[in-house]
Amino acid sequence: MLPFLIIFIPIIGGLVVYAVNMSERFRNGFVLAVTALTGVLGLFLYTYLKDTGVVLLEYSEVLHPFGISFRIDWLSAVLVTIACSIWLLVTIYSFDYVKPMHNVKRYHTFTLVTFGATLGTLLAGDLLTLFLFFEMMSFASYVLVIQEGHAKAMKAGFLYLIMTIGGGLALLFGILGVYTITGSVSFTEGGFLSSGTTLSLLSFIGFLIGFGVKAGMFPLHVWLPEAHPVAPSPSSALLSGVMLKIGAFGLLRVIFNVYEFKFLRDVGWINVLLAGAVLTILLGSVFAIMQTNLKRRLAYSSVAQMGYVLLGMALLSEQALVGDIFHIFTHAIMKSCLFLISGTLILLTGKTEIEDFKGIGKRLPISMTCFTMASLSMIGIPPFNGFLSKWYLGLGALEVNRPFCAIVLLISSLLNAVYYLPIIINAFFKKEENDFSAIKEPGYGMLLPVVILAVATVVFDLLPVNILLNLSEVTAATLFGGM
Repeated sequence: MLPFLIIFIPIIGGLVVYAVNMSERFRNGFVLAVTALTGVLGLFLYTYLKDTGVVLLEYSEVLHPFGISFRIDWLSAVLVTIACSIWLLVTIYSFDYVKPMHNVKRYHTFTLVTFGATLGTLLAGDLLTLFLFFEMMSFASYVLVIQEGHAKAMKAGFLYLIMTIGGGLALLFGILGVYTITGSVSFTEGGFLSSGTTLSLLSFIGFLIGFGVKAGMFPLHVWLPEAHPVAPSPSSALLSGVMLKIGAFGLLRVIFNVYEFKFLRDVGWINVLLAGAVLTILLGSVFAIMQTNLKRRLAYSSVAQMGYVLLGMALLSEQALVGDIFHIFTHAIMKSCLFLISGTLILLTGKTEIEDFKGIGKRLPISMTCFTMASLSMIGIPPFNGFLSKWYLGLGALEVNRPFCAIVLLISSLLNAVYYLPIIINAFFKKEENDFSAIKEPGYGMLLPVVILAVATVVFDLLPVNILLNLSEVTAATLFGGM
């Protein structure tokens, strides 16, 4: 029952929030309890892996004749850990942030429903189950994008909806193609599809489009820079910190548990993803430099950072895959921290342009120090986490004789510095042009989560045992060990 509890406790909790009239204090406590309980249950997934490595739960009587299934392995457990950790911190932050908003009940309802659907996607044991929860997650998160309800939010939400539907149709085509060729949609160790037919290629492209939309892969990223500036900042943190990774997770399943990854390498199909990853890294960084709106710059930065994750799996190197999984951890921490602090800045000042925040570091020293730590990690300066993930990605590129990809990583780090350092310089070293005399640090509810995230950008690299790196190594070894 563990997967069912992890998935449906937040979904049912969201429905309870919507259906039952609660005081603000009781509702916040209920939402926090549901989120925390789900996270604790997620930790119990590791008890299954200690002895068996993989657990598959099949329920053929549901959705007959296909049934649904859940798979507990290192990849799903690690991603569930990431999702639950980030969701809990963002939830704590959101209580004070959403107080001035309208439809707060709706916000918490769909945040919890999206949480459950996200976990359902991560625990899916076959393509059809994954598709069902993936679509539920996509449509529930649409409400988070349009939460503010103004014209720009509705326009961005419509674009997000169209891209989501198009991606879902491409994904469904891929699933139908795989079922037609093999008669199966279940995930297996090492994959089960090595057919070089036209339908097999078109199915692979369908998966790249379907999951690429959610991962923000260029040129399927167009919804992302429109959605982030209009969505509440906690929603942006969840979209970028967690939900973009669901697209990457889907591609990892396709590459390692549907197709045989050696086959993808031999026929060269994986090079399509490799080219998309390089374009995503470079163009995402270039477009980020051009942005003057803080959240749009962070949004394009997310596009570029997801390029690292796509590159890590496209190289088909175990070292690169270690960097890939570790960067999923790292980016979730860094970008959630940055979006939450951007929410603090916008909420306290009413400003959105980067130039408007000159001198704000003197008024918000803790928040902007946290922003600086996350930014330095984004650039890849040691000893921050971002350096270690790029290090492994670079080693993986050289391991498979792709030095050009290692050069791309170095160039992208320089570009990261170009668009992050001016924000920091503006905050700490420029003269205050707006009157921020009444601005002070937010309460502990909004401050504590960003401090925890900022510390997490560096603390794991300073510990004698880097827990996140160890989990990444085990997960990568498991995926490659399937062949």
